[in-house]
Amino acid sequence: MQLVLSMTNYLTLAVAGSRKTQGVVEHCASLSSDRRVLVLTYTQTNQAELRSRLAQHAGGHLGVEVLGWFTFLLRHFARPFLPFKFPSERVLGFNFDGRPHRMAKGKSRFIDSKGAIYGCELGRLSHELVSASAGKLVQRLECLYDEILIDEVQDLSAYDWEIIDVLLSSSVDMRMVGDIRQSVLATNPRSRMNKKYAYAEAIKWFREREGEGLLEIEENAITWRCHPNIATFSDTIFDPSWSFPATESRNEKVTGHDGVFLIESKHIDEYIDNFKPQCLRSTANSGKAYSLDYLNFKLAKGTTHERVLIVPTSDIAKFLRTGAYLPPTPAASFYVAVTRAAQSVAIVMDNPGGSTLPYWQP
Repeated sequence: MQLVLSMTNYLTLAVAGSRKTQGVVEHCASLSSDRRVLVLTYTQTNQAELRSRLAQHAGGHLGVEVLGWFTFLLRHFARPFLPFKFPSERVLGFNFDGRPHRMAKGKSRFIDSKGAIYGCELGRLSHELVSASAGKLVQRLECLYDEILIDEVQDLSAYDWEIIDVLLSSSVDMRMVGDIRQSVLATNPRSRMNKKYAYAEAIKWFREREGEGLLEIEENAITWRCHPNIATFSDTIFDPSWSFPATESRNEKVTGHDGVFLIESKHIDEYIDNFKPQCLRSTANSGKAYSLDYLNFKLAKGTTHERVLIVPTSDIAKFLRTGAYLPPTPAASFYVAVTRAAQSVAIVMDNPGGSTLPYWQP
């Protein structure tokens, strides 16, 4: 996937298996050596993947820097500009797990007793520092970078959207890549700020900014991973009102067991012996009826397997039997699970109801 080289704020919404991260890497490799570029992403796994691929494909470009989202906020917002809001205070650490007292105000809302910034309040603090610095924070970013790229942008949440708004109005070119249908992680899942844009609902935020002329959106519906039958099935998971484009598969491999199937629980062991699928479940509390080597849906995000076997939740089973659409977040989790597979998806169900999916038989 190649990013468009227009000098504007740009978002590519791409399906699972569309080579989103590789598109970011190829874009960086294509830039002139004097272009100063910051690449941001949330998870440590994706940061490591980006650094590895950039070293391989754009190792000669010394102006490309990769940071995690929290590191970005600490390095370019909190550390240099905290004294603008709290004079004489310094950032002495990062408290990822802790939370301030519910009624905390002032400095204690953002900083613990050891001088560490609460992770859950870092976005809010960073946004308030934009105003407290009277424009100096944004001016500094504009001096440091010509372009900021954000991979897996759907993982942002809460005050992060306020920060993106600031960046969209700066002189720094913004390019973002993500898949709303894979919105299963969040930088601050418990925050009430911008809750209407949480997880898959972030599509509304993007389309609003597009309507305001702040952002151009491109849809990339080509998957190189998923077999055509898997791609077609994945398109049915979200209600059509989401207006996602139909996925086009470029996977032409034929193995003799390709597509999406139901499987009776009595046949699980034989199926696993035959096909060695990666077994997936929603959470650690689900799938206990079967002793399988599971990955949870969210932890599977970013992985690819030739075959997967899914133990469905009751809501997923209801969707398969009746067509009743899942709420956005469970739909995103199921989409992630289905699209981990390149060649086949097997879903454990003894009662198919009205499902038209074929059963695998030994």
